[in-house]
Amino acid sequence: MRPLLLPLLVAALSGCAAFTAQTTDSPRPSPAVEIPSLDIPYQAFTLDNGLRVVIHEDHKAPIVAVNLWYHVGSKDETPGKTGFAHLFEHLMFNGSEHYDDEFFRPLENVGATGLNGTTNVDRTNYYGTVPSGALDLVLWLESDRMGHLLGAITQDKLDEQREVVKNEKRQRANQPYGQVWERIAAATYPQGHPYSWSTIGSMADLEAASLDDVHAWFRRYYGPNNATLVIAGDVDTEQALARVRHYFGGIEPGPAVSRRTQWIAPMQAPKRERMVDDVPQHRIYKVWNIPGLDTRAASELNLLSDVLGSGKNSRLYQRLVYEDQIATDVSAGIWPKELGSQFIMTATVQPGGDPAAVEAAMTEELSRLLADGPRSDELSRVRTRVTAGFIRGAERVGGSSGKSGILARSAVFGGSPDAYKRYLDVLENATPQDLREVGQQWLDAGVYTLVVEPKASLAATTDDPVDRSQLPTPGTPPDLRLPTVQTTTLANGIEVLLAQRSAVPLVEVRMLFDAGYAADQSARPGTASMTMAMLDEGTATRDALGLSAELDRLGARLSAGANLDQCRVSLSALTPQLPAALDIMSDVLRNPAFPPDELARMKPRWLASIAQEKTRPNSLAFRLLPPLLYGQDHAYAQPLTGSGTEASIAALTREELQQFHRSWIRPERATLVVVGDIDMATLKPMLERRFGDWTVDAPAAPPKTLNTVATPQHPRVFLIDRPGAEQSVVLGGQLVPRRGDIDEAALRAMNALFGGNFTARLNMNLREDKGWAYGASSFVPDTAAQRPFILFAPVQTDRTADAMLEMLREARAFGGSAPVTSDELSVAKNGLTLELPGSNETSRQVAGTLSESVRFGLDPRWYEQFVSRVQALDTSTIDRLARRLITPDRMTWVVIGDLARIEPEVRALNLGPVQRLDADGKVIASP
Repeated sequence: MRPLLLPLLVAALSGCAAFTAQTTDSPRPSPAVEIPSLDIPYQAFTLDNGLRVVIHEDHKAPIVAVNLWYHVGSKDETPGKTGFAHLFEHLMFNGSEHYDDEFFRPLENVGATGLNGTTNVDRTNYYGTVPSGALDLVLWLESDRMGHLLGAITQDKLDEQREVVKNEKRQRANQPYGQVWERIAAATYPQGHPYSWSTIGSMADLEAASLDDVHAWFRRYYGPNNATLVIAGDVDTEQALARVRHYFGGIEPGPAVSRRTQWIAPMQAPKRERMVDDVPQHRIYKVWNIPGLDTRAASELNLLSDVLGSGKNSRLYQRLVYEDQIATDVSAGIWPKELGSQFIMTATVQPGGDPAAVEAAMTEELSRLLADGPRSDELSRVRTRVTAGFIRGAERVGGSSGKSGILARSAVFGGSPDAYKRYLDVLENATPQDLREVGQQWLDAGVYTLVVEPKASLAATTDDPVDRSQLPTPGTPPDLRLPTVQTTTLANGIEVLLAQRSAVPLVEVRMLFDAGYAADQSARPGTASMTMAMLDEGTATRDALGLSAELDRLGARLSAGANLDQCRVSLSALTPQLPAALDIMSDVLRNPAFPPDELARMKPRWLASIAQEKTRPNSLAFRLLPPLLYGQDHAYAQPLTGSGTEASIAALTREELQQFHRSWIRPERATLVVVGDIDMATLKPMLERRFGDWTVDAPAAPPKTLNTVATPQHPRVFLIDRPGAEQSVVLGGQLVPRRGDIDEAALRAMNALFGGNFTARLNMNLREDKGWAYGASSFVPDTAAQRPFILFAPVQTDRTADAMLEMLREARAFGGSAPVTSDELSVAKNGLTLELPGSNETSRQVAGTLSESVRFGLDPRWYEQFVSRVQALDTSTIDRLARRLITPDRMTWVVIGDLARIEPEVRALNLGPVQRLDADGKVIASP
């Protein structure tokens, strides 16, 4: 039951998949030595009651192996009734109606070897090897417990085996690192996933199992139609088949078993936990959820894992154990499972070593392997070793790695007894490029890291001079101390703000324009972003590559982009190179060419990016919410991503980009922000020379429509279908006043308390208390007009409606029945003020702060004044603001998830009108 990281055959057979060979241009490395092919001849039959029978003749020795597999494991259990599959493994060794005694006795008496039974997440098997003359004895016993078991399962036997299993569970948990696998199962799969509990089950479920529960479980899963019987060895096929029909043919089939075929549940973001255990060394586990064993990807990832962490020549061993000597053992492999496997790396830290250094080395080696792929010689070495191990195991007829095990596993999980050949095909033909690509696809950021720490590492020593009875009290918070802002105006009216800082010879320059995504109201959606993206793709005198080379030569960086309210061009240059860098910036701003060939190259990438946004629930939600909040006629009725739509980008022309540039990227809409190692006397002439004579002989665009939007009179719910999604993205949105119309310090404190901080109420509820979400938050995106106040929670699918109720409950109680406490407000105040010095450390950060001041028409000293405003807040101010602003019963909800699973429950909440939308925000009919 405890997974091994696939030492030879188990790894090999993990890829018994119904796939077709891929074609590739990469050359296939030749094996280090010539490896013979492997074929296990067999004949397969199906009895009338559904029992699959596979027979292989091997007459090298007078023995026969019997391997009986039931296609049932812990994944077929349900929450509250876990551990049944493993419990039955015990009960089925405990006697049947016609032989009510331990099954080991008669088999041991005839010289059985390799006799055992095992249960994992996907199957239960019973196997053993006996002299050829004892085949009838084995078939009799197996058929008796298949067809005649229930009469022998009494309450006493159930109680007895229940205690045996509970003690087995305790014994496992009591071993070093023995609790790891339960923690990994729970942490790497969503609640309710059939792999989210351990095969051995929970103590509570085992204790609660009744005799009726056990009988019902047996009737459902242990019939002949859910079983595969393999006989391999010194037998005659026809005679053996006749004996099988004799013993098994009269057993009635059980009900048809329906089952999932896939539920990979890849983790959406990094997740990290620590566990303190009675162990001698730190150990680090890294786990990714990958495709199931019935896939080519799993077979290829298994090969990749061997390159990474199997044997002394593996990369992990060479780096961590042999060269750096920071770990005592390492491994990498896959845990093959039917619905979705797991790729697992482990390293045990050298006693007294640095776990962070070990983890960094693990990550580096994996990253290097994914970036370059395995070398041909590495793959050849692994190919030879694994193939040889597979053949070595297949020399036997019994056991998991023997021929009977190979045929049984192939039949159950690969659909055919010879499915192992498909794995051997991958083993022979996979290329380094194949392994690199599959690794990059699946070994991404969705990784779970578990660090197991020795208890001793946390124990206080007697000579520790530090008082660890309480946390130290922080000192007096430092002042923000932003540099003094100087202002001037160029000849054409462009305002200049300079914050001089001389710590390093670097200058940051930002040209800001009152435009942004909101300006797309008078153009096609996405025009603003595309215009800015095309600025550095060439000018009248510089092509894109030449421009990039010139910037590199100067050590300068130039970028262009947009947000909802502004377009900007940013320059970072060393002080001595600033004049030449400003020449380029001026050329880009004033003379963009919008080359047709560059536009043609950019469009496909842009369209692909939009498609990706629409397939990512988070970005899709932020595409759809703004028009619902603001209405179609508002300038903010744009996707918050600013990327536009497929139709608008496909139709966008060079002439439209030029027109947008003439209408919006012009000096009367501009402000220059400069921060760094330069004084105004030196700076102004430089700017006058490049920008002071800039004029645009074309009419400006009309003002953006930023009308005040009324709050809806009732809640609204919009649903977007993501079939098969294992998580729902829930957004609740409403509008709050613009800056200047509200106490900004109070608003930020209110949001920090409600959902802006990790310890905020929303996150503590949905993540820490309920465990339904990786994180939940609220935020107020900065805009020049009314701003959205958004509640956001990606939650597990089966808790979608429950999470919405909790979000509503928190919103209704905040500032009312659950007023803000002094302790909460103190934490929020510190978070809002103490972070300011650190977030304004660099010239680039200060330039960002000043850019915000320009965007919202603030005094440049606003952020310094902000500290005193926050410190003056009291709880009653926050409570009043929350009651005024948060209107949960007039909120607009957007929910993206598997509607087949969540829509009925969401509708049953009766929050208000419910409509379905497609990925473009168009209303569609509900089925």
